[in-house]
Amino acid sequence: QVRLVESGGGVVQAGDSLRLSCAASGRTFSSYAVGWFRQAPGQEREFVGSIGWNGANTYYLDSVKGRFTISRDNAKNTVYLQMNSLNPDDTAVYYCATGSLTIATQIDSYAYWGQGTQVTVSS
Repeated sequence: QVRLVESGGGVVQAGDSLRLSCAASGRTFSSYAVGWFRQAPGQEREFVGSIGWNGANTYYLDSVKGRFTISRDNAKNTVYLQMNSLNPDDTAVYYCATGSLTIATQIDSYAYWGQGTQVTVSS
């Protein structure tokens, strides 16, 4: 069992940066890939990016490539989502998820989810 808690969301202006954190409990966390997803009001939850168990591999949604970076510190059981050059289209609730042994883009690949953190980008 893994419990995830996201933090770091907030209200920012277009062009600003935010760093989200995903803190995990559970000794198997370091064995799993971690994915970040987001859900805007009235929209489906969408994949943002994912990082492999050891941090060596990442994969991103095309629209965030070059702006968002995922990293992890397994000693701290924490994964980060650094978001730069934010724009209003990035406004959403951001979720981290784990439980997949490999990088995956599909929601069903992840067994454990956090409660989400709100990111709002004003123009």
